Amino acid sequence: MKKEKYMTWFENKNAGKSGDVSLLNEVMPRDIARLARSFHRQIPDYRITPLKSLNNLAAMLKIGGIWVKDESLRLNLNSFKVLGGSFAIYRFIKHKLGIDHLELPFSELISPEIKKKLGKITFATATDGNHGRGVAWAASKLGHKAVIYVHQKTSVARVQAITSYGAEVKIVKGTYDDAVKKVIADARKYGWQIISDTSWKGYREIPLWVMQGYTSLLSEVQEQLASQGVIKPTHIFVQAGVGALAASMIGYYRSLMRGEAPISIVVEPDRAACLFKSIKMKDGKPHKVKGNLNTAMAGLACGEPSPIAWEILKNYANFFIACPEYVASKGMRVYGMPLKGDPTVVSGESGAVTLGALMFILENPKLRQLKKQLALDKNSQVLFINTEGNTDPTHFREVVWDGADPVPDK
Repeated sequence: MKKEKYMTWFENKNAGKSGDVSLLNEVMPRDIARLARSFHRQIPDYRITPLKSLNNLAAMLKIGGIWVKDESLRLNLNSFKVLGGSFAIYRFIKHKLGIDHLELPFSELISPEIKKKLGKITFATATDGNHGRGVAWAASKLGHKAVIYVHQKTSVARVQAITSYGAEVKIVKGTYDDAVKKVIADARKYGWQIISDTSWKGYREIPLWVMQGYTSLLSEVQEQLASQGVIKPTHIFVQAGVGALAASMIGYYRSLMRGEAPISIVVEPDRAACLFKSIKMKDGKPHKVKGNLNTAMAGLACGEPSPIAWEILKNYANFFIACPEYVASKGMRVYGMPLKGDPTVVSGESGAVTLGALMFILENPKLRQLKKQLALDKNSQVLFINTEGNTDPTHFREVVWDGADPVPDK
């Protein structure tokens, strides 16, 4: 009989203990959320995505509140990723034009005059799907070319979503990390500009801009919570691949609230848990996960942390969790078939794993100790980011309709 896996977890007891805030000030300078949102709100069709409250589920689980920022509705792109890619391209163009200190209106950014000054640019990146789609969309809006590298197991639906914006897609044998290596080599060869959400030696500034672009959705969250009489979340569960969103979210709240920041939990698939492995090594260094990284949580299938994201996470993230596939699948089903009175959330595997993790923590006796350490109780206000909608329709139906990756009997 097959032995089923359980969620595994690790507490980072060094979180927040360093008095040095220079890294926070670099990654999340005081005005960055305003600057990012000032840019994004000029984009045609920009709308604040909903913050959905699952009040009845929270009551059933005996906690104060569950809040879901639904990024499946972001600019009709089914994912939050466009916020990071578009802001990084915007910052890159300003830098190339020598106007870093100025705000460039979107109407000027897409003007023939600016395009003439810039010349021909090809933007390139490696992706598991959503980041590449965001870069392709932004490049098409600005009238530039995009070349997007994906690994061989990327679904047809995700590839088609990228090509729908005129980008060229190159399929690379191996994993996401192999696609990253290949785009680096080809970009050097052909003179392309990489817009990546992961960093490496000598490539740090653009991934930093990507992370800063995500703060638009976080500033929206704070406004939306305030309108509901909630000052801040007490807990943030955030999914991670290379760690860019997790570092952005945790860095944002640490920068904003310092010692009063929410308890933070980083959630990964156990088949690609590079951040979980890195924190468990206790040497302060990022570590790779080997293997085929074959997880249904395609947006999180990354074997190597982004070094700049890792620096934030090792210093400020409180807990790291590695989840089996069935945790994400349960989250998808609960979002899609909510309790009466709660709103429906259409979420893919990567978007739903955090909800699944919370439910197991609160309901599974084997995770009672983790629940205690997280101090989850009737006063807890838990925040999730639904990072993607139905980005792989075939697998979505297999999970939600057919019950793929069921919760084990025991």
